[in-house]
Amino acid sequence: MVDDIRLPPIPSPFFTGCNTLSSQDLFSVITQDMHAVDVVIRARLHSDVVLVRQVAEYIIGGGGKRLRPGLVLLAAGATGYRGTLHHELAAVVEFIHTATLLHDDVVDESDLRRGGKTANAVFGNAAAVLVGDFLYSRAFQMMVSVGNMRVMEVLADATNTIAEGEVMQLLNIHNAGIDVESYLRVIRYKTAKLFEAAARLGAILGGAPPQVEEGFACYGRHLGTAFQLVDDVLDYSGDEHATGKQLGDDLAEGKPTMPLIHVLHHGTPEQSARVRRAIEQGGRDEFSQVMEAIHATGALDETRRMARAEADTARTALADAPPSQFRETLVELTDFAVARDH
Repeated sequence: MVDDIRLPPIPSPFFTGCNTLSSQDLFSVITQDMHAVDVVIRARLHSDVVLVRQVAEYIIGGGGKRLRPGLVLLAAGATGYRGTLHHELAAVVEFIHTATLLHDDVVDESDLRRGGKTANAVFGNAAAVLVGDFLYSRAFQMMVSVGNMRVMEVLADATNTIAEGEVMQLLNIHNAGIDVESYLRVIRYKTAKLFEAAARLGAILGGAPPQVEEGFACYGRHLGTAFQLVDDVLDYSGDEHATGKQLGDDLAEGKPTMPLIHVLHHGTPEQSARVRRAIEQGGRDEFSQVMEAIHATGALDETRRMARAEADTARTALADAPPSQFRETLVELTDFAVARDH
């Protein structure tokens, strides 16, 4: 029975992932806020339904960098907010992100995330999907309690856009005909939109003028795009122990990510044909040959170059924000986004 599964104690949702960033002291300026968000997350995870609690705690406690909620806190601090509503909204953003992970893993039939078994592998697909729905609905309960129509508008729009991005990605599985702009659109919908919303929410709470608010939203959008592009690189070059996933997972699922798209457009006819066949068929049968084509065409370097350009745009978008430790941390995050190896 699922109710009999014994889980390890849940680590702090923030500090499990934040330890990764602490080497550069990126989040030191919001340490106390992170603790406060941790308290909110644990309180809001409560449900009288045992299975809901177990699955939600399993995935929330599974680690991760916690960048999206961190963006809410940093943007709020950078725009002068000194209340406590940013703790609630940071938890909302984390719940929405976690719900997308639960649904993603079911759609992708994934068994491994961050080095551990996915929730669907432990509890089954039905439980993972339904608890993802619980996290979405709990997030909306929390955002309503904030009592700010602008906040609700931003989060409702973001959640809808993310869902569209998920469908767009599904439609592009095994699609070797996708071009760069179409792929970047998928990234901006599926991944970058929540980064954008997180940064915008902090600016809204801080009462930032429209130009500054838009700057923070632009920052989040381009930072999120940079992160996804680097994730694409790490799927073909990362340390499997550090990334918690097997190299070539995207290829095995038939996902045409940026390194593969680069080979399709810049490789020799033989290299392009091989990658096209691998995308259309999925699996790992030609993984070594695809890797050779990726390295031969400089696909990973080009994808990192694109990520650097996105990070530079994100950094520039903060030009109108007043100087502060919070803003400086946001700038440092753009460097981390590109330089990271997991």
